[in-house]
Amino acid sequence: MFVLLLILIVVLFGFGFLNPLWWVAAAVLVFGATRYGRDRGGGRGLGGGSDYGEYRDRRERQDRWDRRYSRQHRARWRREDRRDRERRG
Repeated sequence: MFVLLLILIVVLFGFGFLNPLWWVAAAVLVFGATRYGRDRGGGRGLGGGSDYGEYRDRRERQDRWDRRYSRQHRARWRREDRRDRERRG
């Protein structure tokens, strides 16, 4: 979809040499793609407010998973570390 939009913008820019109104149409498409297209994912927005909320939620989920996993497997990790030290030492 992005590639088609990019091709359309280039074509409209090219037609702008025939009639400057096409340059206006290309500029409107560029503005619309950068202003409204970033909310649907794909790239980083310029100051999007929801990006931090998504980041915070993802970090909280990761922290919960890390705490849960580390508690469940702490003894196994210690055994594996001890075995590794014995093999090296």
